[in-house]
Amino acid sequence: MTLETWLALAVGALLGAGAYALYQWREDRKATQANTLVPHRTREVLAALHSGAILVRRDRRAAFSNTPASALGVTRPDGALHPGVADLAEAAWAADAEREDDITVSRGVLGVDSVVHVRVTPLSDDLALAVANDDTERHAAELTRREFAVNVSHELKTPVGALSLLAETIEDSPDDSVMVRQFAKKIRKESRRLTKLIQEIIEISRLQGGESVVDHHLIDFAGVVEEVCEGADMHAEAKQVSLVAELRQRPWVMGDHDLLVMAVRNLVDNAISYSDDASQVTVSLDSSEGAAVLKVIDAGLGIAPEDQERIFERFYRVDAARSRSTGGTGLGLSIVKHVVLQHSGTVELWSKPGVGSTFTIRLTEYTEEP
Repeated sequence: MTLETWLALAVGALLGAGAYALYQWREDRKATQANTLVPHRTREVLAALHSGAILVRRDRRAAFSNTPASALGVTRPDGALHPGVADLAEAAWAADAEREDDITVSRGVLGVDSVVHVRVTPLSDDLALAVANDDTERHAAELTRREFAVNVSHELKTPVGALSLLAETIEDSPDDSVMVRQFAKKIRKESRRLTKLIQEIIEISRLQGGESVVDHHLIDFAGVVEEVCEGADMHAEAKQVSLVAELRQRPWVMGDHDLLVMAVRNLVDNAISYSDDASQVTVSLDSSEGAAVLKVIDAGLGIAPEDQERIFERFYRVDAARSRSTGGTGLGLSIVKHVVLQHSGTVELWSKPGVGSTFTIRLTEYTEEP
């Protein structure tokens, strides 16, 4: 190896060592500056917070951040900041006042979006405190409330508009007794539908509030089925539908009697309404693997696969025209879902167009009778 080669290698090694030393010095300086900016006690306090806490530097990096901030995805352990937090900090410094906003953060390998509310307060020319909280659920609830209000307004317009039109027609032709009687029947029908809609809106609002099941009791589930079937006899007779109750077991469940009656009644009423004349609706009750299993089986139109995933949504109707003709509001199955969830149970649907549908409710069975 020539002298020139040895000299080149030596110079290269010296330059490499120098570069590494310079890098290490800069990193040590950053750590020293960070420790100077953020005292140990301050770090301990911020680390104990449940909210995400970040001390933002002027260079758009974090001087310190706690574990919740990293979990929320607004900062990383290496000091990198979400751009939304850095932008908010710059706005706070520019205004010399607190600034807050919602930022969208993609987290995890699936890139699931979450909404994080961030409030930034300038502390000095060099530091600002950012406090972050997950606001995803509140945003989802707010969106749900807005959609619910829009749907309710839309649903109420139909019967109210029909009642107004019918009343005007009767007012214009009061001497036509035949027409008055016909329209009076329609007014009664629309009034019943409006009353039912309002009642179900009240019920589902209570259920979504999570305050409906306050006091649980041991309930004879078979007694609930018997009560519902007895009350549905007239509806079934009017449709010429055979309503059959098959009580193979009499399981006991823990819950609210009135809410369980409401859920089962909605399933049975739906089954009768959407069954063809002279068909059969079967309500079976059994016990299986520690669960009370209720099945409501009809031989009606059935539900298409693309509709089955949405059938428990509020105001969703497979056939809106038929729903209105039967007095359906689109809230019945949503009420069923919420009642079952409040009783820590499950509700499932099997359906095939042209064959029929089976709704299955499973609730935890209690072996001890009162």
